[in-house]
Amino acid sequence: MKTLLKNGNIFIGEDEQKFCKAMIIEDDRIFWTGNNWKRLVENIDQIIDLKSATVLPGLIDVHTHPKHIADALHGVACTPPNVNSIIEMQRALKQAKEYGDQGKWIEGWGFDETKLAEHRAPNVIDLDQVSVEQPIFIYRSDCHSSVGNSKALELAGIDRDTPDPLGGKIKRFENGKPTGFMQEVTATQLLIKAKSSQSYAQDVINMVASSNHYLKNGIVAIGELMGRKKPYDTVELYRDSIKRGFVPKIAVYYVYDEILDNETELGNFKMLEQQFSQINICGIKIFMDGSISGETAFTKKPYQDGKRGICFLDKAALKKRVDFAREHHLQLAIHAMGDAAIYCVLESTENLAPWLQDRPSIRIEHATLLTDKLIQRLKTARMKYAVVTQPIFLFAESDSYCKYLNFQQLQLVYRLNSLIKAKILLALSSDAPCTPWFEPDSPFYSIYAAVTRKAANGMLISAAEGITVNQAVLAYTKWAAIIGGFSQNGELKAGKKADFVILSDNIFKVPYKRIKDIQVIETWVNGKKVYHT
Repeated sequence: MKTLLKNGNIFIGEDEQKFCKAMIIEDDRIFWTGNNWKRLVENIDQIIDLKSATVLPGLIDVHTHPKHIADALHGVACTPPNVNSIIEMQRALKQAKEYGDQGKWIEGWGFDETKLAEHRAPNVIDLDQVSVEQPIFIYRSDCHSSVGNSKALELAGIDRDTPDPLGGKIKRFENGKPTGFMQEVTATQLLIKAKSSQSYAQDVINMVASSNHYLKNGIVAIGELMGRKKPYDTVELYRDSIKRGFVPKIAVYYVYDEILDNETELGNFKMLEQQFSQINICGIKIFMDGSISGETAFTKKPYQDGKRGICFLDKAALKKRVDFAREHHLQLAIHAMGDAAIYCVLESTENLAPWLQDRPSIRIEHATLLTDKLIQRLKTARMKYAVVTQPIFLFAESDSYCKYLNFQQLQLVYRLNSLIKAKILLALSSDAPCTPWFEPDSPFYSIYAAVTRKAANGMLISAAEGITVNQAVLAYTKWAAIIGGFSQNGELKAGKKADFVILSDNIFKVPYKRIKDIQVIETWVNGKKVYHT
């Protein structure tokens, strides 16, 4: 079946300037794009008048955490504007639909202690005032750290004698008892494993329910950057969710520490890809440091209180992980926010030969603090790098950035314009729900921040690093597709998948302040309309 969409403002995605007025889709693919459609009308089964609406290739969020988002969508948003104090957080948690349902976890997400009236993180005492019978788990805004109540700690087997996991910390009161605050990923995983081991069926239900969330945002493909083998396999979760109606395409990146124990199963993963074409096992994820808002990103110059953050891997450990990725022909996604962390990555990898031909062998996630020298090294390196970054952090976390970074460091954050000028492949993404904003994975808030460099509070940060709307859209479409291995997406050209979105406004013409308010009217995947307002 052929469908003609005419009279549109269609951004093809091939470059910054190429638009057309019409396109024809045949079954699940783009058949033709251009302006002179009348000569082709005889073979058309259906005609849709776009009435000048703007059309983009389907958007791609190449760094996100769908399992966390699925949890968050049925959990409690502990973010402004509704939650601005621990007292308000307690009230919000008591409104959770799980509240009072014994045996079910109460979940929340998004708190940032710098935004709370008490200027501290909630602790076990605070959460026990909500419930001591139901376990409570709340992600901090960076999704690295978290907090649980006494019941959650009990189910996870955490007490005063539990040792800190490697790379993480169980925060404690002066008497040695855990405060409930779990600093960094390895500590947070102690609570997550206790929670997830009891609720696989519910996790599938939540994941299927999250499908419409992505489609509403125009997101047709996602990069899962926290694939796990414990307490169950992330790919199995997606497999069962797809069977029940989950629509977006998925690129999975397994956390290295878990995949290492299951190395022999890599062949089985490829078989799964053949059975479920929506799933692609792309690579492995490793962590060099923490986050800016958690004051754990590894920086060359100290934070204003003298700290320099955390470096999780030494040169030998990083080399081991690089060798593993190369041996198994996997892309390596390296979390590195601080300039010192990025320096360590380049020192160990810039002179290596790339092992992937269709996409960058190494992608640096976040790359928050970038000096001119680091950008030059990224440009001239033998290794083929990509940078996947999140201007939504600039928008939502300006308070904590200003608290921890000095003026010179603030000029080095999210240097989008400099990266594009240096011709370094760049994608915008959300890292959702890892930021204190009620719509953490809205592409339009991200594009707004990338273009205007304005934070939610109106603060302007390093304005010279702003990019054009066209460039920001490419960073969510063509460039993201290349980086994430979505070879059939990113452009509306003949032969590509017919995945596209129709917008409420012309994103290329509206005043910048209106970009964040743009809505998706329709989302199409594989030539079928899967969402409409």
